[in-house]
Amino acid sequence: MQTWCKVSTDYCNGFMLLARLRRLGCSGCFILGLFFATACPLYAAPMQSALTPALAPALGPAVDWKNSAYITQAFSEVALKNEYDKDKHRVRKWRIPVRVFIEHQVGDRALHTQLVQMHLAHLAEITDHDIQLVDTLSEANLHLVFTRQSQWESEVTRLMGPSSAKNVHGSVCMAKFALNANSEIDRAWVIIPVDQAKMHGKLVACVVEEITQVLGLPNDSEKVFPSIFNDKTPQDLLTGLDFILLKLLYNPSIRAGMTAAEVKAPLQFLLEQWQRDGTLTHADKTVRQGQLYPLLGY
Repeated sequence: MQTWCKVSTDYCNGFMLLARLRRLGCSGCFILGLFFATACPLYAAPMQSALTPALAPALGPAVDWKNSAYITQAFSEVALKNEYDKDKHRVRKWRIPVRVFIEHQVGDRALHTQLVQMHLAHLAEITDHDIQLVDTLSEANLHLVFTRQSQWESEVTRLMGPSSAKNVHGSVCMAKFALNANSEIDRAWVIIPVDQAKMHGKLVACVVEEITQVLGLPNDSEKVFPSIFNDKTPQDLLTGLDFILLKLLYNPSIRAGMTAAEVKAPLQFLLEQWQRDGTLTHADKTVRQGQLYPLLGY
């Protein structure tokens, strides 16, 4: 079984990120200027509409996202659903170590590798799962390609198949994973057309969201906020809620293959424990210890 996910073009956060750049020192601006050199006025209106009163009621629960019921719903939305089907899914996660090979088809190899390394280190710390870069494709089970827009569709076809290539329109970048008979993820692919991602101000967002989704959180939902899994909100880096969703998914009590009914009890137990010990209270602060946050001026 294979599941794929994408970063959409529903909004553009280039202006917000450029504003953050102005608050950084020269070294930060030098690095990040390579990411966000192009603003995207065509998507400025959708970004602003996400903050209008008309949409505000739908995002209201985010004020109290640390509520156990809200987190349980968010887990169900992101972990137990897929973006492009209505099926009921079981828990999907890696059991084997994740080994990542980066294929560079464009320049800025060091820069792209640094982005990936920083995010992989953060994911490994949050999940306590073995996640590392490797030097050869033969060692890898997660194949990440930095390419260009002109090769975008052909690369998706090559690695993910013709059916996935039908969905490149409206996508900025794309990821897909494959499952074994036990609902364990055993292979994944991420494709990022760098020029396209930069055009939409989403290079960092593509790295963060796609790699995170192929850990077993494949769905995007407007019911989950604040989160990188919500295309209507300008989140480029993991939020406190995303941090908790990852910790839940990779807790040993949550096993691949569990149904929605089976996962309820361990979720409730963990959330009650984390409410008592401060894990939920401090999640927003804890998640910002990742290396990408100071790089982006947080």
